[in-house]
Amino acid sequence: MVGVVPNAAYRHFADRDELLAAVCTAAMRELAARMAAGTGRVRGRYGDAAAARRRLRAIGRAYLEFAREEPGLFATAFALPHQHAYRAPDAGTGQHPLPLDQLRAVLDELADAGVFSRQRRAGIEYPIWSTVHGLAVLTGQGPLRELPDATRGHLEKLTSAFIGEALA
Repeated sequence: MVGVVPNAAYRHFADRDELLAAVCTAAMRELAARMAAGTGRVRGRYGDAAAARRRLRAIGRAYLEFAREEPGLFATAFALPHQHAYRAPDAGTGQHPLPLDQLRAVLDELADAGVFSRQRRAGIEYPIWSTVHGLAVLTGQGPLRELPDATRGHLEKLTSAFIGEALA
């Protein structure tokens, strides 16, 4: 770009970590918006088990699509400097809840719908998130990055089925 010096960003940010934290926040908000859009397209009232299962699949699908379509932003979303923390968006900003909060909400709905017991609910978001995130990393920048789209799609379906069966 003509007229932009490499250190121009530091007029707006104190240092590299502050700049990275801002980009991380923006990337996480974009991921959250895509996840919210995916679940927003699912028809069905709260507590309907079939609709809740579809919302869970929509969350996973949006997560994997974001990782595939925006690999740089996806990687940056999780490259948070140590002195910063993920924060929930400020109340009243109109921002979507963070991705993990959206996953928690649909898991709460699944428990409320009787898909699995309340005793199993506590902390189950972490193995589910780990499974989907692991697939995103392996097929994105990892050793499975060269897989054909059809094979990748098949793995995504297997992962979704695996999670669904684990919750049943």
